[in-house]
Amino acid sequence: MSEDLDFQRRASTSGEDSSVVMFLHGYGADGNDLLGLAEPLAPHMPDTVFIAPNAPDRSMANPLGFQWFPIPWIDGSSESAAGEGLLQAARRLDTFIDKVLADEGLSPDRLLLFGFSQGTMIGLHVAPRRADPLAGIVGFSGRLMIPDALATEALSRPPVLLVHGDADDVVPFDDMQTASDALQEADFDVYGHVMKGTGHGIAPDGLGVALTFMKNFLGIE
Repeated sequence: MSEDLDFQRRASTSGEDSSVVMFLHGYGADGNDLLGLAEPLAPHMPDTVFIAPNAPDRSMANPLGFQWFPIPWIDGSSESAAGEGLLQAARRLDTFIDKVLADEGLSPDRLLLFGFSQGTMIGLHVAPRRADPLAGIVGFSGRLMIPDALATEALSRPPVLLVHGDADDVVPFDDMQTASDALQEADFDVYGHVMKGTGHGIAPDGLGVALTFMKNFLGIE
């Protein structure tokens, strides 16, 4: 089995590739699910390349989509399988980030992760365990996996933006506060935005806050 992740790449508008935003999709989706967000973002980030990998495994609940790791209460997998899947996916995403940085000729501080749901979970797990800090992490509608391990396992502390709908019926809204508390206790700079009346999704106000965060930490005027 190839260790490479399949992915879609949207070139920068200007052709001056100075940064990368990597979209990490949710459970049962694929890279194309978030790549469409490049359309409203690109005019404000003309030198940014947008990359959207597919998670490494076919979804157990939706064979047409992919998963970063199993979710026992959805697909009937065991807790041990979920934990092992998280570690395997983390290793493969970490390797993929290295590949993208090499291919694009950029340093880690020029790449930002943008996750949704399970994509947020894998992003928040991988980025802090990289020695060289990425530009930042945008996490929509997710949670922090193994929060108790973060403080001791973190090798770098990129800034984090957590965005969550207060009407989310898939990933509980309270998970946003749990993640924020653990990140702050581990000395991360954490920013947050609540999408009022929003369920498990990305609302325009949340995307606007994410754009401001990304431009700030990628140094885009």
